[in-house]
Amino acid sequence: MTMGALGVVYGDIGTSPLYALKEAAKAAAHGATVTPEAVLGVASLILWALLLIISLKYALLILRADNRGEGGIVALLALLHARNAEPGTWRAHLLIVGLVGAALLYGDGAITPAISVLSAIEGLKVDAPSLSPVVVPVTIAILVGLFMMQKQGTGFIGRIFGPVMLAWFAVLAALGIHGIIKAPAVLAALSPFYAFDFLIHQDFHVSFAILGAAFLAVTGGEAMYADMGHFGRLPIRLAWFAICLPALVLNYFGQAALLITDPGMIENPFFQLCPDVLHYPLVAFSAVATVIASQAIISGVFSLTQQSIQLGFLPRMQIRHTTSDAIGQIYVPLVNWLLAAATLGAVLAFGTSDALAGAYGIAVSLLMAITTLLAALVAIQWGYSPWLVVAVNGFFFVIDVIFFSANSIKLFEGGWFPLLLAGLVAFLMMTWRAGVKLVEAARSKLRQPEEDLIETAVNKCSARLPGTAVFLASVPNGVPLALTQFVKHNHVLHERIILVTVLIEELPHIADEDRAEVIEIIPGITRVILRYGFMQNPTIFEGLTLACRQGRLPGIDLADITYYVGRETIIPREDIPGMWVWRESLFAFLQRNAERSAAFFGVPTKQVVEFGTELEI
Repeated sequence: MTMGALGVVYGDIGTSPLYALKEAAKAAAHGATVTPEAVLGVASLILWALLLIISLKYALLILRADNRGEGGIVALLALLHARNAEPGTWRAHLLIVGLVGAALLYGDGAITPAISVLSAIEGLKVDAPSLSPVVVPVTIAILVGLFMMQKQGTGFIGRIFGPVMLAWFAVLAALGIHGIIKAPAVLAALSPFYAFDFLIHQDFHVSFAILGAAFLAVTGGEAMYADMGHFGRLPIRLAWFAICLPALVLNYFGQAALLITDPGMIENPFFQLCPDVLHYPLVAFSAVATVIASQAIISGVFSLTQQSIQLGFLPRMQIRHTTSDAIGQIYVPLVNWLLAAATLGAVLAFGTSDALAGAYGIAVSLLMAITTLLAALVAIQWGYSPWLVVAVNGFFFVIDVIFFSANSIKLFEGGWFPLLLAGLVAFLMMTWRAGVKLVEAARSKLRQPEEDLIETAVNKCSARLPGTAVFLASVPNGVPLALTQFVKHNHVLHERIILVTVLIEELPHIADEDRAEVIEIIPGITRVILRYGFMQNPTIFEGLTLACRQGRLPGIDLADITYYVGRETIIPREDIPGMWVWRESLFAFLQRNAERSAAFFGVPTKQVVEFGTELEI
């Protein structure tokens, strides 16, 4: 599990040495030759950022805030029960903050592959500056191949991620030691005094620029928490403290030692650490490592999308499970190609890793601040002393805010790009969430009570059709609109009616024995409630099969039943209270293009009948 965590969790932060110290040193030099004091200050700042933010905050503190072993923004929102909060309450405001945090991962997901692969391919320019024009085309080709590969699944590649990244961290450490031996004086930067003293003696805007650039060394740290459910707390901590942290520190200090001895190497100190004969092999290895880092963030975006759909924050989309035996192996076609467009757009628009560094960091620093805030509220909810929580999380929150402020000065240098993407996703999430509530309010006005169904079945149906009919219901009470339509038009009922509702709980997993709740309304009419966790794939056919196997639905032949599903058409109306009409129209567009209920919930296609209903909101 530790080896797997190396490949998936630490791919992003493991490739940060390609650009982080270079950008921080350039910020410290601010156009002049970088001085040894500046190099020591930058190395010390990166070291203590890794120790405070990654080691102390994430590895030891944030990893404790798990939801039955799962981590990430969505897991925190589930722990805080913000999903169903009443409008206007503090939990409802918290939901907005959490959705913004989740959306920031999409901005990060567009930038990470772009800057990582670009920085690796730029190594070609170290020995052959004439190859500069091919950097962007080669980067584009690699990224196009990466996104095209997603639909095939990444099971095989996933199995080799860990060993490849272990070799990558070994190379980082070896290069770092090679540099430190040439200038051992760099080890003085182990003291936090150098970072503090250097920052306070700079102009305010220079200090902020240095902090913003140094923050690039910790981007990717949030993956430790987001992927906790895949590998577990202990393997993630072991991989960090035993392998990643020592290798990263050695490499950063090796680069710093190189700049102390030769400040002219500032354009690419990572590749200059390597002996000339190994430059091209290192470029190739760096490209492989950055592809792994990119794959990890893409898989993370797929996983976040799945969770958001399950909890009702995004429209239903086609989700393909590419393999049954690998962790998190899903493919979301729409998200994949939208992310590909954003990533390729970033490469073409910015062109170099230096330019992209301005766009990188601002989204991640804000996400880290939101995570710290939500984790503090979870700790208080769990009964920890509010004073202790405020003191500890408050300390880290201040650090997060400082880094976010430092990155904010890069807003017009490219920082707007991931924030724009995140803003669009957050707006869509909130529009969808509000629209779903309006639709449910419209349904509730049309929905008959169960008593009407009982009266119809007992007194008003002159005939009963042979066989079993399953009607999908959005809530576990009342009569589904599809059943109301069926009776209205046909004036008959089947001999056996099953009303099925799927509920997604605020837990990552629901055990099989707790999956199905069967309630007999009257003989011949049964309500089945299927419960799934937000990390599970809700499949009605499998849920009913499980209920039959457990003896809760005797006498049912699942191959010989008909599923009736409502197909709703949303009509925005100005005279009905709700959202602005243009937002309601946007919601209606999303609803029309969402994955059909039957397909999303795994209902056998040949057994489905749809009933259309118009709903005004």
